[in-house]
Amino acid sequence: MALIAVPMYTALMHNRARYQNVWLLLASYVFYGYADWRTLPLLAVTTVVYYALGIGIDRANKAGAARRASWLTAAGVVLGVGVLFYFKYLGFCVRQFAELFSQFGLDTSGATFAIVVPVGISFFTFKLISYVIEVNRETLAATRRLDEFALYVAFFPTIMSGPIDRPGQFLPQLKQPRRADATAIADGAKRVLWGWFAKVCIADRLMPYTDAVINNPEHHNGASITLAAVLYLIQMYADFAGYSDMAIGTAQMLGLRVAENFKRPFFARNIAEYWQRWHITLTTWLTDYVFMPLNIKFRSLGMTGLYLATMINLLLIGMWHGPNWTYALFGIYHGVLLCVTTALDRPRKKWEKRHGLRQAQWYAWLRRLLTFVLCCWGALLFRSNSIGDFALMTGKMISEWGPLYTQGTTPIFSLGLLSILILAGKEYNDEMNKGVHLLHNRSRVIRLTTVTLLVAFIVFTGVLEGATFIYFQF
Repeated sequence: MALIAVPMYTALMHNRARYQNVWLLLASYVFYGYADWRTLPLLAVTTVVYYALGIGIDRANKAGAARRASWLTAAGVVLGVGVLFYFKYLGFCVRQFAELFSQFGLDTSGATFAIVVPVGISFFTFKLISYVIEVNRETLAATRRLDEFALYVAFFPTIMSGPIDRPGQFLPQLKQPRRADATAIADGAKRVLWGWFAKVCIADRLMPYTDAVINNPEHHNGASITLAAVLYLIQMYADFAGYSDMAIGTAQMLGLRVAENFKRPFFARNIAEYWQRWHITLTTWLTDYVFMPLNIKFRSLGMTGLYLATMINLLLIGMWHGPNWTYALFGIYHGVLLCVTTALDRPRKKWEKRHGLRQAQWYAWLRRLLTFVLCCWGALLFRSNSIGDFALMTGKMISEWGPLYTQGTTPIFSLGLLSILILAGKEYNDEMNKGVHLLHNRSRVIRLTTVTLLVAFIVFTGVLEGATFIYFQF
């Protein structure tokens, strides 16, 4: 879609914001409809409803009718949560009750109940909810332009898998015409290229191994399962961060800024820092609209209230991914880790000061390694097909080790690991501010050489067909 939308956008819109917005809106609906045309009416109807809600809340606030504004906001939140529940969780709940009733010999025909889940519903629903909340808080004036609001909701680079943009950051950009900028287009294209590399040379290259092991845990030992857990966390990062880079780069070519979604999470030294670097737009969304209000509500409970708000927030992060008990347990797992991190924060800092560890690089890397290991185990839980499979794999990781599964894995352990080293080198350079720049070097020769080599590497070593993005299912 970007190959069609960007040239037409820059060549034919004549720098007029309204025409640019309409063109991008049309491209976004074509893109979304191509994924599944059956869900286009839901996107259109919810967009119009929330557009009207925003105007109603804005008018109520200006008229001093705070109660009416609050009711309209509550209606918007309930509607958004209701839409999510219906499409993502109703079928799951029906199946769970059917299984329960079957234990008592009751009819379980309801277990066949199924609903088509709209692609990207978790992403655009959160955009809609944040819009009415921000209008009610009067941090944002309701837009009167339906085309602008509809583009914010359906913007094609981000509607499938984010980032989850906030209305106060995105909507004002649509007021001004975006002029073609050669530097922005080039930088955006390079970011798309890097995201493509992460997706096809790392994520898709590792997927056959992780799928083979995690989908068949009974046939593998602890060594293969441990390696699969490590590779899956890297695979998920390359897949999702790769998509985010492509979305951000495409938006940049269109003269628009969308939020950053990742900031080198494998350099995090504790779980709290990890969540500040991983899926940033989801974490900050839930922090602002769930955790902070709960933390204030539970303030009288002291630290217990803080831990309770943390656990609810992380449980929602887990459940946001879909109707699966493994996602709920994933959220609980990270919630417990985050509570433990908070509880130990003050004594840890005192201990580090007493032993002179604050500036010790070996100690910082040890903390990063521990955080990475904890996140690998969480990733295995996230990816497991059932809690039973996860328990089986965990047991094997503890007590049943043997030779690694290597059948047909030469491309994974050669090309895939080489690509991981390239990614690790770039991330290390960026995190430690080493100042080595290739794609953005001042020398045009170095820039062109790097781009050419990267394209060649992708073409000759990447998996160029078949796989979809992991987060499309959410």
